[in-house]
Amino acid sequence: MAAVTPRVFVSHLSGVPVFDPNGDQVGRVRDLVAMLRVGGRPPRVLGLVVEVISRRRIFLPMTRVTGVESGQVITTGVVNMRRFEQRPTERLVLGEFLDRRVRLVDDDEEVTVLDVAIQQLPARRDWEIDKYFVRKGRGGALRRKGETLTVEWSAVSGFSLEEDGQGAENLVATFERLRPTDVANALHHLSPKRRVEVAAALDDDRLADVLEELPEDDQVEIIGKLAEERAADVLEAMDPDDAADLLSELPEDDKERLLALMRPDDAADVRRLMSYEERTAGGLMTTEPIVLRPDATVADALARVRQADLSPALAAQVYVCRSPDETPTGKYLGTVHFQRLLRDPPFTLVSSIVDSDLVPLRPDTPLPLVTSYLAAYNMVSAPVVDESGSLLGAVTVDDVLDHLLPDDWRETDLTDLHGEEGVDRGGR
Repeated sequence: MAAVTPRVFVSHLSGVPVFDPNGDQVGRVRDLVAMLRVGGRPPRVLGLVVEVISRRRIFLPMTRVTGVESGQVITTGVVNMRRFEQRPTERLVLGEFLDRRVRLVDDDEEVTVLDVAIQQLPARRDWEIDKYFVRKGRGGALRRKGETLTVEWSAVSGFSLEEDGQGAENLVATFERLRPTDVANALHHLSPKRRVEVAAALDDDRLADVLEELPEDDQVEIIGKLAEERAADVLEAMDPDDAADLLSELPEDDKERLLALMRPDDAADVRRLMSYEERTAGGLMTTEPIVLRPDATVADALARVRQADLSPALAAQVYVCRSPDETPTGKYLGTVHFQRLLRDPPFTLVSSIVDSDLVPLRPDTPLPLVTSYLAAYNMVSAPVVDESGSLLGAVTVDDVLDHLLPDDWRETDLTDLHGEEGVDRGGR
């Protein structure tokens, strides 16, 4: 039986401290940001509004939250200090949901929302509003005497969007059910004005995923219409190789301004990728493969492979290197494939099962040879190593396909594969 994730009432989160993994306090929670959805789906919790030491209020995505327990919130340690600005598609839970007068679906009785419960979806990092704590009776000075009860989110009307709405808010809510590729296809066929409006209403991580699937002209148009600070945030959320490709299409002055606004570590990765020729292993690679030290175990490797934000190609293997364990690393020792991880006991050291026979790619390896390498060895990802033996990154088969397909392949309507009903909408 799957483990039940804890339920948290938002009133208990107000004012609680936020810590990074080292135990240093980042700030305190002041509100939660949610998005209403269509189709009778519960509102999704996008993130937290955190007041940092300088009293600036910033946005902390729920994808960066690793723990909500014991009166504290734990983050991944990477916090964007850009001032929080509420978007038209967003709702503040404490500021806009509490004390709101709504109706119960069963008997149309008017109630007041006193608290809201949120819960993390099993095996995912997404959070949704789960229940409402409400009080019956009219508002005003005597409302405290009314009966209180906790109800499912579906028992209350007024917290979802109408299906037939055509504004940016409804389009964003509808697009949430689609894969990034399908959102990109839909955006591409909107008018330029509406395309920019909808793109601006998406959260940073979602917009980053969608930009990676758009034709270059659309990418440049959208990134050029965003405020520069937000454009830098979106570029940070993109895969480094995709961010490098996008920046290479911008005028030199714009490119340098955006790089200067990005976090130094992210900007360094992108600059390194931009230093290689586009159609080489160095220009194609991502700088964020799974890297483990020799003393890591199979259990450590499987924990990394399970990360939800990894692409299947990157999750198919781990690379074993001497410290440091971020690219560019110390000496590259070899690769451990996912199937091998499944065959060995959890306590096995990855250094004892590493595949060191496969010759890695050099960063100047041209695209045709990269393609032949992946095909010859039946690989979906391959390491890229410099002359000193340090791992620089990994080339994945999807990045190779991007450069082998016709320039206009992203404009193909994939709904043709499945007739009028379209492609599978179930995943992300």
